[in-house]
Amino acid sequence: MSQPPVIQLLPDHIINKIAAGEVVDRPASVIKELMENAFDAGATYIEVSVVDGGLKLLRVADNGCGMDRDNALLSVERHATSKIRHVDDIEKVATLGFRGEALAAISSVSRFTLSTRRTDDVSGTEIVINGGRIEDVRDAGIPPGTKIDVRQLFFNVPARRKFMKSPATELNHIRQVFMLYAMGRPDVGLRLLVDEREIYRLDGDSQLEDRIRQMHGSDILRDLVAVNLQHDDWSVTGLVSNAHLHRADKTEQYIFINQRPASAPVLGYAIGEVFQEVLDRGRHPMAFLFINLPPEEVDVNVHPTKKEVRFRHGARVRDLLIHALRAAITTSSAVNNASAA
Repeated sequence: MSQPPVIQLLPDHIINKIAAGEVVDRPASVIKELMENAFDAGATYIEVSVVDGGLKLLRVADNGCGMDRDNALLSVERHATSKIRHVDDIEKVATLGFRGEALAAISSVSRFTLSTRRTDDVSGTEIVINGGRIEDVRDAGIPPGTKIDVRQLFFNVPARRKFMKSPATELNHIRQVFMLYAMGRPDVGLRLLVDEREIYRLDGDSQLEDRIRQMHGSDILRDLVAVNLQHDDWSVTGLVSNAHLHRADKTEQYIFINQRPASAPVLGYAIGEVFQEVLDRGRHPMAFLFINLPPEEVDVNVHPTKKEVRFRHGARVRDLLIHALRAAITTSSAVNNASAA
């Protein structure tokens, strides 16, 4: 009778590669993690650069708070974070990210350079990591903020790299991530460069309407109606299309929960419940919705990349969204009828 295999602890470099599989499945995942860190660092301007669909280079540079050398070194260690202090904090996460293994995971499957400097520091720090191994830590004369270069993603995990799609397909996923976060943070200036060519340059300190105009054109604004409902410290705000503007799918429904792009079954149900009354079957509204509620009312940890959340009181969120959307559509219909008369 054969002996069962011996259980043993995995070495760190293998653990990091496994973690990379949880948070990074393609170049767009890297952009998501790095943009979230930039927002959490208080950046008012973020520049994203992509070469060869992100397979050759991914770069995210921001003007956020930056880090000193000790914190920069800690940021690339597993389970190191500035966003969680106590176990109770996990139940009321107010930042976009906190997973401590993100940078460690990304740097373990790429040629990775982190450059960062705090505003008051004379010089910054540059850390060079090759496949998870720190090769150099040095002073750097750089502007305040943080810049991360991720080159040759998955160069040391050929099994993962062969599952990457064409550069055009990977770029399309990156653009979707960029657009999603751009819609959620019109207050932050954003720029996207693809193969050294500027694709988007979006002004900061903007309103939602300004960002929609920049990314979707002015024409759709006339068919968007305001959503605005507040109850205690719960609210639903944003814009949603009227009966004249609709799509064949839900790709242009942008939903943010406490500024986090996320979804939940109850949200889709609420939107469908309202718009089945005004749209033909199989048609969907455009939506730019911001749902804000106390952080402890939302569990953001039910999905590895936080794409889906769970609400403590899902029925209340559902009803709040239904009431907010119905009020917006009813007001829009009343205005249109008055204009027609």
